[in-house]
Amino acid sequence: MVKSVMVAYALWAIGGPWGLHHLYLGRDSHALLWMLTLGGFGFGWVREVIRIPAYVGEANRDAENERKRPPTMVPPPVSPLRFAGQVCVGIYFGTVALIGLNSLSFFYLIVLPLCVGAGVHLVSSVGQQTSDLQKTLTSCLMTSPIFYGSTLSLLPISLAASVTAAQHRRFKPPRTPQSKQELVPRLYRLGLALLAFSAPLGYCIFHNTTATLYYLSDCLAALLDIFWFLPWLRSVFEYILLMPYRILCVLTGGGYYEETWRKVLEILLKEYTEREKQALQVSICITLKK
Repeated sequence: MVKSVMVAYALWAIGGPWGLHHLYLGRDSHALLWMLTLGGFGFGWVREVIRIPAYVGEANRDAENERKRPPTMVPPPVSPLRFAGQVCVGIYFGTVALIGLNSLSFFYLIVLPLCVGAGVHLVSSVGQQTSDLQKTLTSCLMTSPIFYGSTLSLLPISLAASVTAAQHRRFKPPRTPQSKQELVPRLYRLGLALLAFSAPLGYCIFHNTTATLYYLSDCLAALLDIFWFLPWLRSVFEYILLMPYRILCVLTGGGYYEETWRKVLEILLKEYTEREKQALQVSICITLKK
């Protein structure tokens, strides 16, 4: 089907940072890169306002007859912009790995370099070009032990992977009508890639949120425990803390939020008091031993 420049521009304006126009043009690697980086951190999306006609023309060329490209044995020209994108996306993928996967075994030796190499190879596969994934990952694995545990290890690993990818750059083989796939399998692969990228981040956010809630509950219990000698003042604070739930009851028509939240406060206060007693007993035992 012939692609339209107007449709591509419309998709670029509506969902450009999520790669909708690249998905429409059959550039799945470019679409995935835009989904994971929100349009190349915004700069790539803005730059494409003058590149879309070329993308549409490339998509409309026939894979066998009309596409004019050098022989596959001749490497494509070096692009400083692509090289910079490889370095930046490699560092970006490594940062995401540091946030969500740093608890895994052999993280700095295996997990981190593989994540950086995946980011570099994703940029290498944009458009008509690609690179050697195995050699790119090998360079990452060989560089990571040199900077083991360093906070600056992302930069040299990404640089080594980008240099290796640039040295082994090549054109993708021409697409034939038989090699084109339907939209559903393409969306399925993109969904799996998005899930693999976002799952560690989601776990990290959920874990930190849970820890933050535990910390807030401890602070809340400590605040209420301060006013144990003034029951009326403690009731006032409980009333203030229950205000959001009273408002929720008014908006939703529920009638059990207040009693439930009161029980939660009592449980929190009881647990906090028990922990204080245990800490006091431990300190007394240590003092007696001395």
